[in-house]
Amino acid sequence: MFTGIIESLGTLKKIQPNGQGKILGIDTDINLFETKIGDSIAVNGVCLTVVKLNKNFFEVDAAPETVLKTTFKKLNIGDKLNIERALRFSDRLDGHLVSGHVDGTGIIVSKVKKSNAVIITIKIDSELALQLIQKGSVAVDGISLTINRCSDNDFEVSIIPHTGNITTIGLKNIGDEVNIETDMLGKYVKKFLLKSSEITDINKNNINMEFLVQKGFL
Repeated sequence: MFTGIIESLGTLKKIQPNGQGKILGIDTDINLFETKIGDSIAVNGVCLTVVKLNKNFFEVDAAPETVLKTTFKKLNIGDKLNIERALRFSDRLDGHLVSGHVDGTGIIVSKVKKSNAVIITIKIDSELALQLIQKGSVAVDGISLTINRCSDNDFEVSIIPHTGNITTIGLKNIGDEVNIETDMLGKYVKKFLLKSSEITDINKNNINMEFLVQKGFL
């Protein structure tokens, strides 16, 4: 589990094909003395498992599904990456609950300077858009952000100078692809409402134990 508060910018130093997956080697200014093999770490918002490390370098395995569903398919040596280690229960929760399980990707379609912020608009699939609400939370490349506005196919966020300076969002240009993870609480609410709607539409006499099992209630 993560918070979306980025700890460091890492630099991609190694890309090794592993079937349809990839092994990634990343330099970071985080001292990894508390990290161990098998720990989770978020790279551009993707939860990965550390398989090799030393003081300021670690390697992770990206499975084929991860490469397919995220921006990892377009990575190049030298790319900057957002790094966040897993949340400890003793920590303050400064962002929002982020699982590191990316739901899809979006494309930056607009960047507009407004006072001390940069307003970024990101185009997404309508299925992802259904899971966003105005003033709700979203993780963009692992960065916890508040949604200013959302529609059926895009949403808008404000980037303050601090966020732009310490994460990759300040390096992104129009046309760049980013990883998107919607708020996990919203996903649970959506599923519950959809299931409730199915139940309502069915004659009560047809509801039995078999029906409840099929629909995931038991």
